[in-house]
Amino acid sequence: MPLTKNEISSMIMSAFPDATLELNDTAGDSNHYSAKIESKVFKGKSKVEQHKLVYKALGGKMGNELHALELITEEKK
Repeated sequence: MPLTKNEISSMIMSAFPDATLELNDTAGDSNHYSAKIESKVFKGKSKVEQHKLVYKALGGKMGNELHALELITEEKK
């Protein structure tokens, strides 16, 4: 069963409490999302490291309950 937008948002915000999050269901199927996340946690980390932190926040749901997630991560200023 796909994750809801609220479930994804909750998982991300739990891991990055200071984050600004924009989350969109890109296909209208609750299975393909794009997320723009700005957090101070990303400071000094490469994009790969930032994305790994987001995947970790999703607790192994990527590729299972969540098929696709386009990520844009930035350090919050």
